[in-house]
Amino acid sequence: MNKKDTTKKPRSGEEALGAEKAAEKKLPIGPEEVKEAETILADYKRAKANLDSRVTDNEQWFRLRHWEQLRRPEDKKLRHSAWLFNSIVSKHADFMDAMPQCTVLPREEADEKEAEKLTAVLPVILERGNWQSVYSDAAYAKLKTGTAVYSVLWDPDAEDGIGDIAVSQADILNLYWEPGVRDIQNSRNLFYVQLEDNDILEERWPELRDKLSTPSTDVAAYLYDDTVDTSKKSTVVDWYYKKRVGGRTVLHYCKFVNGVVLYASENDPALKERGWYDHSMYPFVFDPLFREEGTPAGFGMIDIMKEAQEDIDLLGNELIRNARLSARKRYFTRIEGAVNEEEFADLSRDFVHVSGSTLGEDSIREITSSPLSPVYLTVLNNKIQELKETSGNRDFSQGGTVGGVTSGTAINALQEAGNKLARDMIAMTYNAFAQVCTLAIELIRQFYTAPRCMRILGPDGDFAFPVYDNAGLLPVSQAEAFGMAAGLRKPVFDVSVKAHKQNTYSRSAQNQDALNFYQLGFFDPARAKESLACLELIDIENKEKLISVITKNGEAFAAAQKRAAAPNGAVTG
Repeated sequence: MNKKDTTKKPRSGEEALGAEKAAEKKLPIGPEEVKEAETILADYKRAKANLDSRVTDNEQWFRLRHWEQLRRPEDKKLRHSAWLFNSIVSKHADFMDAMPQCTVLPREEADEKEAEKLTAVLPVILERGNWQSVYSDAAYAKLKTGTAVYSVLWDPDAEDGIGDIAVSQADILNLYWEPGVRDIQNSRNLFYVQLEDNDILEERWPELRDKLSTPSTDVAAYLYDDTVDTSKKSTVVDWYYKKRVGGRTVLHYCKFVNGVVLYASENDPALKERGWYDHSMYPFVFDPLFREEGTPAGFGMIDIMKEAQEDIDLLGNELIRNARLSARKRYFTRIEGAVNEEEFADLSRDFVHVSGSTLGEDSIREITSSPLSPVYLTVLNNKIQELKETSGNRDFSQGGTVGGVTSGTAINALQEAGNKLARDMIAMTYNAFAQVCTLAIELIRQFYTAPRCMRILGPDGDFAFPVYDNAGLLPVSQAEAFGMAAGLRKPVFDVSVKAHKQNTYSRSAQNQDALNFYQLGFFDPARAKESLACLELIDIENKEKLISVITKNGEAFAAAQKRAAAPNGAVTG
């Protein structure tokens, strides 16, 4: 899902500093600096050309349009099978079954309450931004192109002008970074480019009138089914770069189009020393599937499956062609033959006229077609199996059974063993999600200055509506040491991510676990100590909630025994 760049507007109360104002007074970012940035962007684009080509090519493979690129002029219509597509959507289902959920952990005991608040608030912020759709789009991008990219921006227009965090999936075709860096945060510059309508740009920035006719920057694009007219659009560039100011690294931001500066944080007196975002990090998180050296991007499932899919399609087309030839009768006929060909081809006719007094066998003769050897079908099946094995999309992972395995326990064990590849892919996505949550916490720290109401679902299923702001995240004074002020301490948090299982099987398994615990006597209050001791040694879903229930049962049972043992039923201290 590609959202608009929510940082394209200056923050509330700020005035865009354009080229005309820069001409009146020399500012840090003017036409010369933007021209230099365009040169850097052009260098980054040339270095990224191979990746852009691979990304657009993989999109065609995913849409089963690869033969439009592979077909030679002498080839006729080639059919394609969906084995590769099936592997991609199967892996995507694994991603959706295990959507990440975060828990914020404090590094100091004093921040424990604030960590609990953040644990409840972050899912609300993500839900407002339609996180499930963003996560789904990013999962497809990771599988198809090899890299998912999340943008974590501050949207000043959200919530009726109060502003809020906007998490979206960024298209890697629109991002450009310094060649050779593996961590995007080490790039000296980062560019995010998008096409926008000229009339909208001119309406918002009047200084752009008559300056958008000759675009200075283009952007790679997918091959769309619809006809996309870009003649009345211009490429708007969001330029992020880092500078050293006062002994620390700050992040600055500039928006320009066709060499015209629309806004630059370095030109803003309030942000010149502070930077665009206080966290000083690029607001993009890369989530590669299979890492490559020297680049933050990776390669995906299509890159490792496309050759097997091509062989499957080529051999499958030949088998189908041979089967059609064998199933259809064709004939040789002499040009001077005596048979009426039109009547002979019409199977509804009972009589076929011939000329002359004799009908020779050489007048018309059937063309015989030899069926292909079964070995070719075996080769095709082997290529299909190769694609399944290469992608880790075995029959068990999709609920199928082979080899006579019918036991539910055995099938479950094989599925869990076969899903290790999916678990590895998702584990790296959890790492990226933790970075997304960390950036979101830093934006809360910087921008949540006004209290806002949150709707939070409690553990008991009831809704709560707490008011939340950044007061608990701001630096606080520390106690004096040896009569001297110890300075300020900024609350710092870690993010722990785990799977939020959503599939029907996981829910039924959890329900069965609860029934097993009941049958084993875990909920017997008289055996609370033994049950808690056992739970300490096992790892299950909702373990904390189960411990809480057993603990409360044990405490209530102990209190009841104490009352029964006391004179007249009174409880003594």
